[in-house]
Amino acid sequence: MDKSYQNIKVIGVDADDTLWSNEPYFREAEMKIKKLLSDYEIFNRLDEKLYEKIIKNKSLYGYGVKSFTLSMIEMAIEVSNHKVSNKIIEHIIEIGKEMLDKPVELLENVERVLTLLSKKYKLILVTKGDLLDQERKLKKSGVLKYFHQIEILSEKKEENYTELLKRLNIEPKHFLMIGNSLKSDVLPLINIKSNAIHVPFHTTWDFEKVKEKGNKKYKTLTKLANTLEILI
Repeated sequence: MDKSYQNIKVIGVDADDTLWSNEPYFREAEMKIKKLLSDYEIFNRLDEKLYEKIIKNKSLYGYGVKSFTLSMIEMAIEVSNHKVSNKIIEHIIEIGKEMLDKPVELLENVERVLTLLSKKYKLILVTKGDLLDQERKLKKSGVLKYFHQIEILSEKKEENYTELLKRLNIEPKHFLMIGNSLKSDVLPLINIKSNAIHVPFHTTWDFEKVKEKGNKKYKTLTKLANTLEILI
């Protein structure tokens, strides 16, 4: 065990793209809608317009498939100058429904890691997004039994983590967060003098991309199973 983690008592674990694959489903959906709307705009501009629409709507709709679907519909209306057919709108809604019905595929060694960590630490699943969708994925995943508590946040910022630790009566120095996003799972914890481990996924949503800082106070591991080497 790495001595720098000897004071850890509680571990928070991210869900999407840390425990199971999620982001590829969004990229797949984006490709489908770009083909649907190719008569109205070129592919690259559709990428830009959809991203702009999602970011603009984030404060209203939050994160997740439902928000994504509403943004796709709004973009279709906008790029077509209100000429998009009902059939295409219906198709977009079906894309969203298909995303909500996707299987939950655990990443490599997830159950083994959770089994071993849960024997030594209190595990809390800390994710963000649409409540119903995240609950659905959790039930499908089969990993609920490893977690002492489930926290589905609207955002993952410093203030959200500070409030969470205070509510659960956990000192920052005793908490460790593991996740794939530097922006959401790592840097906010470091900024409140807590602990974090970064386990990158092979694809990252542009909104979650930030530059790594020099003299970083967190570890970056290539896969989740490597956490066992420093935590057990």
